[in-house]
Amino acid sequence: MSSLLRLATAGSVDDGKSTLVGRLLYDTKSVLADQLDAVERASVDRGMSTPDLSLLVDGLRSEREQGITIDVAYRYFATPKRSFVLADTPGHVQYTRNTVTGASTAQLGVLLVDARKGVVEQTRRHAAVLALLGVPRLVLAVNKVDLIDYDEAAFTVIAKEFSTHAASLGYAEGTVLAIPVSALQGDNVASQSDNTPWYSGPTLLEHLEQVPVAPDPHEAPFRLPVQYVIRPRTPEYPDYRGYAGQIAAGTVRPGDEVVVLPQGLKSTVESVDTADAQLDEAGTGKSITLVLADDLDITRGDVIAASENAPQVTDEFTAALCWLSSKSLEPGARVLIKQGTRTVQAMVEELNARFDEQTLSIVDAPAKLDLNEIGNVSLRLSEQLPVDDYTVSPRTGAFIVIDPKDGDTLAAGLVGHRFSQLKGVTEPEGQ
Repeated sequence: MSSLLRLATAGSVDDGKSTLVGRLLYDTKSVLADQLDAVERASVDRGMSTPDLSLLVDGLRSEREQGITIDVAYRYFATPKRSFVLADTPGHVQYTRNTVTGASTAQLGVLLVDARKGVVEQTRRHAAVLALLGVPRLVLAVNKVDLIDYDEAAFTVIAKEFSTHAASLGYAEGTVLAIPVSALQGDNVASQSDNTPWYSGPTLLEHLEQVPVAPDPHEAPFRLPVQYVIRPRTPEYPDYRGYAGQIAAGTVRPGDEVVVLPQGLKSTVESVDTADAQLDEAGTGKSITLVLADDLDITRGDVIAASENAPQVTDEFTAALCWLSSKSLEPGARVLIKQGTRTVQAMVEELNARFDEQTLSIVDAPAKLDLNEIGNVSLRLSEQLPVDDYTVSPRTGAFIVIDPKDGDTLAAGLVGHRFSQLKGVTEPEGQ
């Protein structure tokens, strides 16, 4: 069985990201004939002599009209060596929130830069977001090298600048690779290019096939946020009581000792059920129904967890926030925190620090956080919430901040994350 790689693409506007993703799909023969026919017809209508492969991925009409990607789209393709799930994220600064979403489960990030422009502000911002989310490996695809006449010196300057920036974010040697590509012409995407004899590394596809895939970063002690309590009350199942949800981390088996949080009630797993059968074991991402040995008062929003290494139950914590709203965040703001299947009221007590992803510096006690800024904040909740540190269990250590007035998403949050976890960044005293 081939392995699976989850990757996310990111880049600034007009760096050619949609064309690169389209090229990957085209070169791996992951495009249906009628899709390709439609793209070829649309390209001819636009006066183009070759198919515009970006049309394979810019699926929304508004995206095609603007020529930019505005939403996260998941692409699935495979080679004989590996299967891939690609989160294609937007490049425009106003859609940075979508980059956070797409990169949250990625094992590798592909950052694009235009060979004529090099590393820009949005490149540094995306790299910082990927580092904060713990994406372990990066590829810098230096695109449009055909437009700089395949200049080795220009590529080397860009690769060195990005490598230095990535190292400052904590990426170790060997976890970042720069590749000169032309998504339009196909240079070094799926096949080695004769136009870059000075480049001896792998093509993009070869690297994606060969890069080591670490164990799922979300492997951690068992966590199941309860979505629904199942009580059929039928003649066949008169007393059945099951707790349904998707496993956020770890594995579970019949006989395992568990604790229900925030109540702290303990029990033993009697069975692990699905619509088709009872399972001997279920792991991260599996949707299941747990039957426990004891009749407990459990409701939606509770978390069933391994008795050992259970989450912390608290009504206050610090967290890193990637602020995603045009409305500024100030101390004293009242918000909603949605973590797993539970939503609680909260107040932002303090803005401890702001991280400048361009200079890798810290601003102590900022007055506010603005759109796309990353800050460390202290939150007080209206009720107890079971949470994990993001570095221990990403899926149960992540949350979103919601505007209680209109339901808009304001921020993505990482419980317990400190900027000092990024190499080369020193937090203010007291943080």
